[in-house]
Amino acid sequence: MTEFFLHSFNTLSHGLIGYIIPFLFVLTIVVFFHELGHFLVARWAGVKVLTFSLGFGPELAGFNDRHGTRWKISAIPLGGYVKFFGDESEASTPASAETLARMSEEERAGSFHHKKVGPRAAIVAAGPIANFILAIVIFTCLFTFFGKPSTTARVDKVEADSAAAKAGFQVGDVVTVIDGKTIGSFSDMQRIVGIHAGDKLNFTIKRGDSTLQLQGTPELREVKDAFGNAHRLGVLGITRATSAGDTVTERVDPATALWLGVKETWFVVDRTLAYIGGVFTGREAADQVGGPLRIAQISGQVATIGLTALIHLAAVLSISIGLLNLFPVPLLDGGHLLFYAVEAVRGRPLSERAQEVGFRIGLGLVLMLMVFATYNDILHLAAS
Repeated sequence: MTEFFLHSFNTLSHGLIGYIIPFLFVLTIVVFFHELGHFLVARWAGVKVLTFSLGFGPELAGFNDRHGTRWKISAIPLGGYVKFFGDESEASTPASAETLARMSEEERAGSFHHKKVGPRAAIVAAGPIANFILAIVIFTCLFTFFGKPSTTARVDKVEADSAAAKAGFQVGDVVTVIDGKTIGSFSDMQRIVGIHAGDKLNFTIKRGDSTLQLQGTPELREVKDAFGNAHRLGVLGITRATSAGDTVTERVDPATALWLGVKETWFVVDRTLAYIGGVFTGREAADQVGGPLRIAQISGQVATIGLTALIHLAAVLSISIGLLNLFPVPLLDGGHLLFYAVEAVRGRPLSERAQEVGFRIGLGLVLMLMVFATYNDILHLAAS
């Protein structure tokens, strides 16, 4: 057991700078824009913002703006928070009823917890929404300035006894449509096949001058990427051999790039929700759930490809954090929104005791998820 943990530690510490710097780069971007969403809508709603912090714990550096907000960088760089006037803690738990009741009219005007349920919900929802907007903007910029690379969905090799062989695919076939969706590139085909393991798909292919219809069912396999990370994906057993000139970069106008950015963002959201649903139904393995250690490792790996790839990762991480925060778990933004929905229906907020119990349950669930994700990270690092 000692050797196991030593190996995990050595794996993580190897090239530590190469992991930590890219990790902090992507995390800081994502956290900053998430908190900026809360901050901007709060200012718009007339709420006094006491603190805007990147990280938790002791302050390392900071300054006060002309509105009295303390902008700071804190010692533990694993998140951030915006603290409003009337908050008891960084998690936006309200101060005691006595403290809120003693506020003057001027103080109530700037207190988050004295605002109507609509503005409060807008302030809370603004964080995750900012994450989605950030991802769309990043994807749009990447498509605008770097174009959309694509490789024809041509079959250059068919594995023996594979799903593709059973379906009747032949070398030279070009996939043009899958289940009514137009296929513009080999990566388009890989995405659809990858998320439909065990599902029968209808393929339209071009074979010479003929157009044929085939049916195939992707097989679930463990596939390793270029860095050795294992992923469970649907696989047909088709290989595309790329050579010089095969990959074409299509230049797109800003409007098309924006649409592609929205589609890319929705794909990540849809795939994430499908994975979570698969975990609960037993179709997906929970060992793919990762935490800060895994994100740090992936950030370091992606950084070796280049800055563009690292920024792309920031967009994907932004979507994941935005989606996670919308889960209806007290302590997360989605938990606050759940409380506000109940308040809107009841016409009055939940009791202070009920909210306290909810936050304790939420804290327990979040800590359990963190422990589970860290455990997965250690196993993953030990196996790499």
